[in-house]
Amino acid sequence: MSERRFTVTAAVDRAIRLHGQETYPHECCGALVGHDDRVTDVVALPNTTEEGPRRRFLVRPSDYRDAERRAAELGGELLGFYHSHPDHPARPSQYDLDHAWPTFAYVIVSVAGQGQALGSADLSRQSAEGATADGATAERASAGLPRRSAERAKAGDMTVWYLKDDRSSFDEGTLLYGENTHSDPAPTVHR
Repeated sequence: MSERRFTVTAAVDRAIRLHGQETYPHECCGALVGHDDRVTDVVALPNTTEEGPRRRFLVRPSDYRDAERRAAELGGELLGFYHSHPDHPARPSQYDLDHAWPTFAYVIVSVAGQGQALGSADLSRQSAEGATADGATAERASAGLPRRSAERAKAGDMTVWYLKDDRSSFDEGTLLYGENTHSDPAPTVHR
């Protein structure tokens, strides 16, 4: 495990997990915005892969530029990217390694459908704020919105990874959970 530490606020943790649950069984992806290895905002990005969003994600150059622009508008820097692994552990795949860029952090969240078992450690971890599929479903129903796949999926482990200098593999960092220091905690997710 790497010495590197990466801090996310409770709102960022919740937003990433919910994004993964909402897009299940497809992979979600987004940008991580903040300063000095501390994420204060996320920008959800479209998964535009042509290889099938069930097992892949793609950040197009235009989405990358949009993420940098949004980071600047939010007063932060682009620190990296997040994505989900539906029905798989929160560990980088060979595809992730082949498409990683140096200097960025990569957060991966495992998301499992009901009845899928990734192991108790993978599925037992909940967001510090209790962001569960049941809460997301109740909020959507009360707003008159259709039910999404979040009701059939549950986010599990979330990890952070850094590409090694020689690009041969990733080093796992330590993911820390901190307080939200944003002046307005509501706009943590930007779509």
